[in-house]
Amino acid sequence: MNILIVENENPAAERIVRLLKKIDRSVAITDVIETVEEAINRLQEKPEPDLILMDIQLDDGLCFEIFDTINVDIPVIFTTAYDDYTLRAFKVNSIDYLLKPVDEESLRSALTKYRKLNAGNDPFRRDFKQLIHEFRNQYKSRFLIKAGDKYRSVQAGEISHFHIAERSVFLTDYQGRDHGIDYSLEQLQEMLDPRKFFRINRECIVSIDSIALMHSYSSSRLQLILKGHEQNNLFVVSRDKVGDFKKWIDE
Repeated sequence: MNILIVENENPAAERIVRLLKKIDRSVAITDVIETVEEAINRLQEKPEPDLILMDIQLDDGLCFEIFDTINVDIPVIFTTAYDDYTLRAFKVNSIDYLLKPVDEESLRSALTKYRKLNAGNDPFRRDFKQLIHEFRNQYKSRFLIKAGDKYRSVQAGEISHFHIAERSVFLTDYQGRDHGIDYSLEQLQEMLDPRKFFRINRECIVSIDSIALMHSYSSSRLQLILKGHEQNNLFVVSRDKVGDFKKWIDE
């Protein structure tokens, strides 16, 4: 079993590693990381761990920002000194919630629960990824963005469009502010609610709520005017997407 530990307190991390090795010598610790940003980066890499042991309050924010930013289909055992976040934890991938200092019996019980969930011979077993998607919204509702040394969350409903500029992808909010994000437009198409967002060309995805006007453009294309923006070639629906775009608008 490969386990990722997300914990910003060294004594707590060392205790968890020691207990895991005592409970099951076959456990392999893939990494011990301390921040939201590190966790986001690590969880987008392969191979993925089988299980995550995660503290809630990290050096740069609450761990829930990880789940708001990327899709995580890996079961999590939360380890925390606080019981204030129990309900929120079980709305993501939690299979257990252990209060610090974590004791051997509680951790052993949590690992047993994980093994039962993933036991191939369990007649009541259901695919864990399917359970996650049934329990939570399938589409991304928030994006974590960094401004200087601070982070904040942008709701999907605050986003006017996404676009490519100088080989980077930006999120533009309704105030006209651009924020760099670490996703391609192809990845965003998978994450965003297709009822709300449409990729109009190779360089831009627009929100349906941002569209103020539409009019005909050359070569059977459509020109969109977005709220708060002047006419711009970035907002031209490409010829091959016009038919699907009209169906999307008319839903």
